[in-house]
Amino acid sequence: MSRITRTIHDTPVGPAVLVFVDDALVSLDLAHDGIDVSLAALGPRLGVLPEPDEAPAAALCAQLDEYFAGTRRQFEVALDWRLIGGFAREALETVRGIPYGETASYGEVAVMAGAPRAARAVGTACAKTPFSLVVPVHRVVRSDGSIGEYGGYPEVKRALLDHESRVLLGRRLRIPA
Repeated sequence: MSRITRTIHDTPVGPAVLVFVDDALVSLDLAHDGIDVSLAALGPRLGVLPEPDEAPAAALCAQLDEYFAGTRRQFEVALDWRLIGGFAREALETVRGIPYGETASYGEVAVMAGAPRAARAVGTACAKTPFSLVVPVHRVVRSDGSIGEYGGYPEVKRALLDHESRVLLGRRLRIPA
């Protein structure tokens, strides 16, 4: 039987709720609306409330710290895709290929995913991603170059894009307290 666990990890852009099924990440949610809200929304989707356990998430927590320190550009973690499928999964797998510090438009991702008319579906996939940060949906922007939303928190998207730009320029992320 699979074991579903959770860890809360503080990041410069807010608390991250990391949920694992055995050793695979099933959800990384930046809990902007609160940890309890994040967990309450996830429980019904998984059919169980994850139990607290830091061990399965330890390596990813270290990778998140490295990302925000500017020493990691991609994440190495097994993903459990049970919460998303179909074209949304294809779109998110395509997003994983957007290089660190670069962006692609929703339309460009749709083309790369093999569905050139599905820019809106790409937007929906990005909005509903269960893998914030690990699948870099913050790198997907509007066709006019504006950044768009990030789960209703465009300031977080801007902070992540600015962070990656600064790292490429040799500067660190600074988010005011």
